[in-house]
Amino acid sequence: MARTVLSTAELRMPVVAAAAVQEFARGGYHGTTIADVARAAKISPAYVIKLYPRKEQLFVAALEACFDQVVEALAAGADRAQDTSPDGVLYTMGAAYAELIGDRTLLMLQVHAQSVADVPEIGTALRAGLREVVDFAKSRSGGSDEAVQRFIAYGQLCHLVVTAQIDEVPEAWARLLTEGIRHPA
Repeated sequence: MARTVLSTAELRMPVVAAAAVQEFARGGYHGTTIADVARAAKISPAYVIKLYPRKEQLFVAALEACFDQVVEALAAGADRAQDTSPDGVLYTMGAAYAELIGDRTLLMLQVHAQSVADVPEIGTALRAGLREVVDFAKSRSGGSDEAVQRFIAYGQLCHLVVTAQIDEVPEAWARLLTEGIRHPA
């Protein structure tokens, strides 16, 4: 049996993408430099540019890594579902996603991606990631289009609650938005 030997570049790309997730989540697309990502990945900026010649490509790699983790979390949630009805599976997938975004890194990367979705490559990658999540939620849960739409809408509401720290506001409007939304501490 022949072994496949990965090149140094093939080995470094996931490391750089993981560093890019962290750095772009922290500083956003405009506030993060290739040098920031290189420093986090512990390699030279020139090598990052060799792997990803344009900043858009680096951000897209981070976004793809983000959505890979999201789908993995949704799959793990679906695997844990004791209630195997479509709503039961969607509920446990939602709980798994809430756990995943507990540290806010992937959440913030998605928020930053939405803010620069007018950059063609980033908008395309964002839509591809969302398509992957929607298709996975639909096929794995067996839920109706309406149920999957509610699942995605609820997830976006969770993003708003977490990023705007609405769960810390004691006013009636905030309680209305946060009713039934729980995030692991």
